[in-house]
Amino acid sequence: MSEPAPTYLRTHSAEGSLVVCGDRPHLSWRLPDRWTEQDGHVLQARVDDTDLQVDVTSPDHLFVPWPWPPPPSRATVSWRVRVRRGAELSAWSRPARFEVGLLAPDWTAAWISPPETDVDREQANHPAYSLQGAVFLDRPWTKARLYATALGVYEVILNGHRVGDTELAPGSTSYSDTLYAQAEDVTEALREGRNEIEIVLSDGWYRGKAGAWRRPARWGTRTAARLELHLQDADGTWTMVCGTDRGWTSRPGAVVRADLMDGQTTDLTAPRPEPVPVEVDAVDAPPVDYSPAPPVRRIGLLEPVGVTRIAPGSCVVDFGQNASGRVRLTHLGPAGTRTTLDHGEHVDGDGDLTTGHLDSARPGEEPRAFVQRDEVVSDGTTGSFTPRHTIHGFRYAKVHRDDGTELDASALSLEVVHSDLRPTATFTCSDPGLTRLYDVARWSFRGNAVDVPTDCPTRERLGWTGDYQVFVSTAVRMFDVDGFSRKWLRSVRDDQLPDGRIVNSSPDANHLKNHPDPTVEHITGSAGWGDAIVHVPWVLYETYGDHVALAENWDAMVAWVNFALGAAGSARHASRVERSAEPLPHERYVWDGTFHWGEWCEPKKRAADGSLIDPVARDPMGWFMADKGEIGTAYLYRSVRTLSSIAAVLGKGEDALRYGELSEHIRTAWRTEFLDAEGRTAVGTQASYVRALAFDLVPARLRAAAAHHLVTLVREADHHLDTGFLSTADLLPVLADTGHADIAYAVLTRRTQPSWLGMLDRGATTVWEDWDGVDENGQATASLNHYSKGAVVRFLHSHLLGLRQAPGSTAWQSFLVAPVLGADVTWASGTFEGPQGTIAVDWSVEDGTFRLDVEVPSGSAATVVLPDGSSRDVGPGRVRATCPAPTPVPVA
Repeated sequence: MSEPAPTYLRTHSAEGSLVVCGDRPHLSWRLPDRWTEQDGHVLQARVDDTDLQVDVTSPDHLFVPWPWPPPPSRATVSWRVRVRRGAELSAWSRPARFEVGLLAPDWTAAWISPPETDVDREQANHPAYSLQGAVFLDRPWTKARLYATALGVYEVILNGHRVGDTELAPGSTSYSDTLYAQAEDVTEALREGRNEIEIVLSDGWYRGKAGAWRRPARWGTRTAARLELHLQDADGTWTMVCGTDRGWTSRPGAVVRADLMDGQTTDLTAPRPEPVPVEVDAVDAPPVDYSPAPPVRRIGLLEPVGVTRIAPGSCVVDFGQNASGRVRLTHLGPAGTRTTLDHGEHVDGDGDLTTGHLDSARPGEEPRAFVQRDEVVSDGTTGSFTPRHTIHGFRYAKVHRDDGTELDASALSLEVVHSDLRPTATFTCSDPGLTRLYDVARWSFRGNAVDVPTDCPTRERLGWTGDYQVFVSTAVRMFDVDGFSRKWLRSVRDDQLPDGRIVNSSPDANHLKNHPDPTVEHITGSAGWGDAIVHVPWVLYETYGDHVALAENWDAMVAWVNFALGAAGSARHASRVERSAEPLPHERYVWDGTFHWGEWCEPKKRAADGSLIDPVARDPMGWFMADKGEIGTAYLYRSVRTLSSIAAVLGKGEDALRYGELSEHIRTAWRTEFLDAEGRTAVGTQASYVRALAFDLVPARLRAAAAHHLVTLVREADHHLDTGFLSTADLLPVLADTGHADIAYAVLTRRTQPSWLGMLDRGATTVWEDWDGVDENGQATASLNHYSKGAVVRFLHSHLLGLRQAPGSTAWQSFLVAPVLGADVTWASGTFEGPQGTIAVDWSVEDGTFRLDVEVPSGSAATVVLPDGSSRDVGPGRVRATCPAPTPVPVA
């Protein structure tokens, strides 16, 4: 048997056949089999032809900084590691490889743009342009790399074949500050002699429509691309053999309309005008970098599960699952045949596509009709059509042929397209509804992970900070979202306003930092939204041990907290001014005088006639002016307390002490203003109790009383939740952790609205924005793919399955397995692949006996807690335990 060695070597770069990063990578590995720790490590690396080695005394094996001088552009790096504990030295790991991209100072190619007039640029719809160049190769090569990026969305065609499998490159960023490049291995795609290179360039996130009102993004007015082709000779010499320059040409291509949101029109019969010279260096662009996130790729294929014929030549195809992607169409028909594809989430009673629930109405303007439409005109020879310069959220596609011919369903499929996130968890249990709920939440997040976390893949597609702040603790259970999150956080930092406010969504297509808008600014800087800049990096650190994310975001966190503290100390809500002209001493820490979104999306109330009432729509000014100080102060406390912990991790001792003391002042202020001596909150809602208990705002002596008041409210609601956007994810964990698991399961398994299983009963395949997203009459409201409420499935993993990280642990070095039984579930099974390896948990209740199997990976230690209260600490390996099954507790 071979000696145990470290495994799973990573550089925290985008994964794929070619791992490419910048010149300061961080290295991670998993410990050898059965090891729980290391005392040090030996790293060896070969950078091109140079061998390096370093021996380090350190327990760290995650996010270890590159210990040598930065490798140069285009360097090929092979590295391996062995680890040490005491006198024992492991075997060497298998080597891992990565390449350094073409670094920003080493780019020499020009930015090229399609020539457009001012009238061209002001049009509502733009084509995708074909930018063309060529290179003649008269010598052999051992390696070829193509580096490219764009202001817009691009794809590269080399000798008639598309390069790579990345979709929608270069991705969604705050283009004024950050731009990512892509690198592709084109060694086998080149040939001796003439090589044709084409860049297909469209507006993308840079200049295309954005948000619910489809206004053009404000990053720039002209698109551009930049490309370099480098060859390596047999002696290791690199040479740039082709780069974008004045010799390239431009012309409109077959894609006559291309917008990420509205759709794409491809006319294969359109005349191709003569190419004209490109314009050179007519844009300003930031230096390129390489994204830590996995790229957007085609992830899978869904075939139709049903077809409804609507009229001659028209049908609605049901793919059975709401997803992010596009339709692939074969059999385009005779030359001149136009096929139109409209995409949506819902159909009416006749089976026809309906999208009215996604229309948007801006105050003072006519409603904006929602459209996701692709069109293709056949040339009679092209065999298939796949739009690559747009993406849609949909389950149904309405297909219309202008010649009235019927289209067979076998000619269509749904290509699922989103960020290629590595799955890290599984869950199933004896209740098929709960298993299905987990799957639905997983689909919902996948559909909203298209390079950045969006609120919905249809109406807005914005990277709302509040949504990801709510969901990130669930996302890290389902997928490896470390690089994905760090990429998005860079946009959050880029968009931060000079006074420290975090904008509502990033990347900010409105570019509020450079284009002031009093209306938007007035609703910018909300608790629970801006706090994402503190909370998301902290979750990444807790889950992955990613201290790099803490360091990258430290200045932005401090600026945000300083803004919030300043707002708390300088602005007061009208109700407190009325109470006392002069602020009471504790009010300097009560954050109530500036705008907060608040709970948002709380369940609608029913009028006496049974109709639903939206309190925000009924009285928008009342909602806007309401006192949300309880929420603002609670989040201010959590962020300042978290900032103290982050400072300690980063070795900022004075800051840790200062923010720790400050957080206690804020918590005291919250208790003074919003909690009475009997543990009642001043607001008196489910949400206020959930927040108070989840954020540890309630003194230990009053926690049981506060939990009792919460339970009373849940019972009065007939075991329905009444929580909104910010607190719903914490409702069930709070109930279970305060000794009310029976109430938690009663809420979880409710099937009348508002409830998660009620959504499923009405056909949801993704999580809805509104609890009543489809009413009893089959009418849809708002988005039918809004992942935030799906955060409930964290409870399925952490409590029903029983797997949660131990308090104070990072990177799953220690964890608990403590299943919380309920809802008549008789077995549960799941896994989680964390930084140390795969954890597996299986439990069952049969014949009066509870049985538990746990697999503990190397690098971790676990505490197993059985339902009878007994526990034991265990190390790496398989653990089996039994105890008498508990008697089910009926819901009171």
